[in-house]
Amino acid sequence: MGISLIKAKLKDAETIHHMQIKAFMPLLERYKDFEINPANEPIEKVIGRINQPSTDYYIVKSDGMDVGGIRIIKKDNKSYGVSPIFILPEYQEKGIAQKVFQIIEQIYYDAIKWELSTILQERGNCYLYEKLGYEKTGKMQIINSNMTLVFYEKYFTK
Repeated sequence: MGISLIKAKLKDAETIHHMQIKAFMPLLERYKDFEINPANEPIEKVIGRINQPSTDYYIVKSDGMDVGGIRIIKKDNKSYGVSPIFILPEYQEKGIAQKVFQIIEQIYYDAIKWELSTILQERGNCYLYEKLGYEKTGKMQIINSNMTLVFYEKYFTK
């Protein structure tokens, strides 16, 4: 399976938005997190992110097919954030996200620190990030009675 990342351009906003809705809708239905769930965002939000100078948005491809997306936020002092990352449901649990993280760590080889958050109740996500070397920061944010965000960091020494 050939996984690649293609840097998104403005013309890709509709594709990203469509995939984002499809990928996040099961979570929106489960957790009712209407304020923050990417499935509930207007396309203008995706366009805004693509246009941000501090953001690199990529379409995730598997054997040439669009299967997801990842947004990298460039912060100060060689720190980077991931928000969001998503893989379409029919391509999940195939090792794609793991490979995407390997690729972004090569692209942003100067990174000293990576940050991301996920839903605490989504054990598979937490397992993936911990397997990739991310550690819980201790910070959590209760979104509603069903859902809590948990924050992760990963450090590199150069």
